[in-house]
Amino acid sequence: MSNHRINHQPAFLLSSRPWSESSLQIEIFSRDYGRVAMLARSARRRQSELRGVLVPFIPLSLSWYGSQELKTLHRAEWIGGWRQPHDQALFSALYVNELVQKLTSREDKMPEIYDAMLSVHQSLAQNTNLVVLRYFEWTLLRVLGIAPDISQDEQGQKIIPEQRYWLGPEHPPVLLAKANHPSHEQGVVVSGHTLLALNSKTLSDTPEWQAEAIRLTRMMLDFRLPEGILSRRVLRQLQQLSFK
Repeated sequence: MSNHRINHQPAFLLSSRPWSESSLQIEIFSRDYGRVAMLARSARRRQSELRGVLVPFIPLSLSWYGSQELKTLHRAEWIGGWRQPHDQALFSALYVNELVQKLTSREDKMPEIYDAMLSVHQSLAQNTNLVVLRYFEWTLLRVLGIAPDISQDEQGQKIIPEQRYWLGPEHPPVLLAKANHPSHEQGVVVSGHTLLALNSKTLSDTPEWQAEAIRLTRMMLDFRLPEGILSRRVLRQLQQLSFK
């Protein structure tokens, strides 16, 4: 990234933490500059204009400067467009931000990921079907280059909807009837219908397809994040408490 000032860059706030009594260190994901760490000076002061603007899950317009890895935030404006998510959708939005922060590298330009964040956060704010999370997960994995091509099998043959396939964390789809992998090797079995629907973002409300898509994306993410995903763990704990 150049040393010149960056102005009016569309971005999402991923996380923030106190830097001093008056400032915050924030991580953002911008459309044209990827994930950026920066210092928001005086953002914790009651009279600061930044206090009510630096909120997650809402599109922002940010301006910053600096040649070091830690930039300095110069200006922040709320673009808006929707309200913040509530209830379970809030945890889903936290999950989206956590994945982006943990899986992307700083200052790696990935506008397709920003577009995917824009779409999923808007959908979550409207409490739409959580299938949008599957689309976001797969887009993220694909853009990062860690998802296989699920439009064809390992032999380069088109996926057959009626067939079932085995996939591992680093393996393309293999026809289950021809799969020759160790029984202990991590992997999932998925129908061709699910692979094609996930790839084309046409997953229906069919419970089987939804469950298979979750198992597939979860396997890929857990393989890359062996330390676990905090937002998923917190939601699971809250769900367990609600049944007590």
